[in-house]
Amino acid sequence: MKPIWNEIQPADRYRASSNGLLQDYDQKVISLLYQPLIGPQCYSLYMTLWNEVEVGRLWSEDWNHYHLMSFLSMNLSEIYEARLKLEGIGLLKTYMKQTDDIRMFIYELQPPLSPEQFFNDGLLNVFLYRQLGRTHFQRLKHFFSDRAVEPGEYRDITRSFQDVYAAKIGPEVLNEAEAQQLSRLEENRRYIEKTAAPVIKIENTHFNFDLLYANLRDELIPLRAITPEVREAIVKLSFLYGLNELDIKKILLQALTADLEIRVEDLRKIARSWYQIEHHDELPRLVDRFQPEADAKEQKEPENDEEKFLRYLETTSPRQMLIDFSGGSEPAKADLAAIEEVMFAQQLPLGVVNVLIQYVLFKTDMKLSKNYLEKVASHWARKKLKTAKEAMAFAKKEDRQYKQWLNNKEKNGTGRRKPVRVEKLPDWFKKEDQKTTATAVQADGESMEEKRKRLEKIREQYKKG
Repeated sequence: MKPIWNEIQPADRYRASSNGLLQDYDQKVISLLYQPLIGPQCYSLYMTLWNEVEVGRLWSEDWNHYHLMSFLSMNLSEIYEARLKLEGIGLLKTYMKQTDDIRMFIYELQPPLSPEQFFNDGLLNVFLYRQLGRTHFQRLKHFFSDRAVEPGEYRDITRSFQDVYAAKIGPEVLNEAEAQQLSRLEENRRYIEKTAAPVIKIENTHFNFDLLYANLRDELIPLRAITPEVREAIVKLSFLYGLNELDIKKILLQALTADLEIRVEDLRKIARSWYQIEHHDELPRLVDRFQPEADAKEQKEPENDEEKFLRYLETTSPRQMLIDFSGGSEPAKADLAAIEEVMFAQQLPLGVVNVLIQYVLFKTDMKLSKNYLEKVASHWARKKLKTAKEAMAFAKKEDRQYKQWLNNKEKNGTGRRKPVRVEKLPDWFKKEDQKTTATAVQADGESMEEKRKRLEKIREQYKKG
């Protein structure tokens, strides 16, 4: 899998779209049935994209991913992972178009399964049961169902169309051909309507049906019993419970009826019972898998502190970086507004923006000067800096020029003599071969206490700078 910054950048633009009308009931389904499986970040991303689409319409306006990062208080990596989870569970389709250096994404929201489809899915309902337990699962099933009309108590007296309406024959009758012609939509347009939810499709990349059929030759199971529905169920069950061809053969033998047929519901029950016996009455849990194991080996992990720091700069939102930098304090609204304005105006990549913020903070005595920030950002945008590493090198190269800009600004101020300012510099600026002080950016799993000590150490070293 490619590094996250190769897949998506904060400056990349997107439009939210809806595959048909989404309704209030869909929100209940997503909130109560899907959210326990996908988590609150995925739910927040889905609902944000939904709300960006105008009521009764199918498209939102253009935004860039800085907007999502700021609105959701999530870094780019979290947004990307949430997107993948939504795609995998069938709630989102993503399309991408690249023109020169500009990427445009379309995030097409998919309607959720109906409660009946969900509770009979054979995959999602099992994961939900495992996640919530019997009591809560039963409560949700009751919430999404109601008493049905007893067929024996009432008889259907509904009138048909012909019973109520008749076609008027006369000279003023509407021309049928014209009506049909006018009903057709122009190219690249679609009617706004409710669409069916896409069913989760498990691609068969792991189960060998040829081997299964070879094992069935000596048994009483005719191949005609393996209908397309049974075959699809086998793929899903083998994925869900980790069943191999021999396991499936045993389950098929138990599910075979006296008429030499196999019912999918029986197949599910037997597979579930087999798994619970093998795993001490437990059911499988849904876990994230963003990349195959082979691909994970190909992605280069940071090998030293400098690479860890660069990874941090490339994947962390400016707001979160300022919070980490200050030891947990929320940044001032004026600072966030200035950063957001620069992001939208200059369209700088995330890592470049974070380096810019650090550089300007240290050059202006830890005060985020908006004018100075905008001037340096404009210069970096013209130079088309793409990565945090490029931005660090360029800041060192142009430091004399930037210092002159700052001195001219101070001279053109009030005219009063300003106190001598001792210039501070971020550690990555001090020496080319010096290891970055801030490179102790937390690795995954770092405790809050370790993070607190790390940030305190960084602040002390910056004070000495």
